[in-house]
Amino acid sequence: MANLSAEGVEGVIQLEREGGRQYLRELLGWKKFDEVRDLRQTIRLDICYQSLVFAAQQGLPWPAVAEVGRLTEELLEDSKDFPISQAIKILQKKLTTFPVTLPPCKLCAVLDYFHNTFIKHYWLYQFVLVRERDRHQRFASLEVCAPPQPLPLMEGTEVELWKYQQQLAALSAAEEEKRTKMLLIRETLQQEREHMLRSVYRSVTRHTAFLGKQALTSLVKEAIKAQIQSLHDIFQNEIQTTFEILQLKLQKKALLLNPPPVYPPPPFPAGRKGSKSQKLKQEKGKEEKGKEQKKKKKKK
Repeated sequence: MANLSAEGVEGVIQLEREGGRQYLRELLGWKKFDEVRDLRQTIRLDICYQSLVFAAQQGLPWPAVAEVGRLTEELLEDSKDFPISQAIKILQKKLTTFPVTLPPCKLCAVLDYFHNTFIKHYWLYQFVLVRERDRHQRFASLEVCAPPQPLPLMEGTEVELWKYQQQLAALSAAEEEKRTKMLLIRETLQQEREHMLRSVYRSVTRHTAFLGKQALTSLVKEAIKAQIQSLHDIFQNEIQTTFEILQLKLQKKALLLNPPPVYPPPPFPAGRKGSKSQKLKQEKGKEEKGKEQKKKKKKK
């Protein structure tokens, strides 16, 4: 059992709670353990640490604080599987032989502390620290990804304008995709045509001595037909793709002609403000002239 020193417990109390607990674990000679899986050892460490905190708060000298920590560890170890009466006797015996001389009031405070914690909850201590329990623990690792750092508000875009820009970008991307697809189909059909012409040429050169005029004419017609069909497929595909591209251009043009309103709205032009004020002045002048004409009629 580790012998706590006055300097050691003073260092424990001067640290923050978590740092003090880990330092106390080293002083007690315990190996590092997983505090989530090994709850029993975690509880023992908490009990020893709380006893040191209590003794320090009571103003006991550091040697006495160290003895209180040692007494706590001994009680937890020596009272296993004993009835509560035997545990009280063990506590009284250890306090009567307390190595550090303390005033009676301080010694009574230590006795009250162990009575209100260890003796009062003795069976709970026995259940947790002595009795073996069935463990059904499951652990899973969850990776938490922090959200990305937002951009400054000055670089932000209004929602409707952002949607408008996304629609324009989608139409431009679709148009570019159509053009790329048209070029790929053209290259594929041209390669098929070249391959067919080469096969016809090879068959002609291979059987030149045996081919008659009719067979040769038939091969030439097949080659011409295949070439015309290939050109037809190319033109048809290009016409269809060009039509689709024009449709995308029309949609893009319609979007460009109807942009979203600017936010915040621009102020009224100076001319419009002036025209409104002039209209108000004219209306007031007409009202004043009407009043003067009515006064003149009454005088007559």
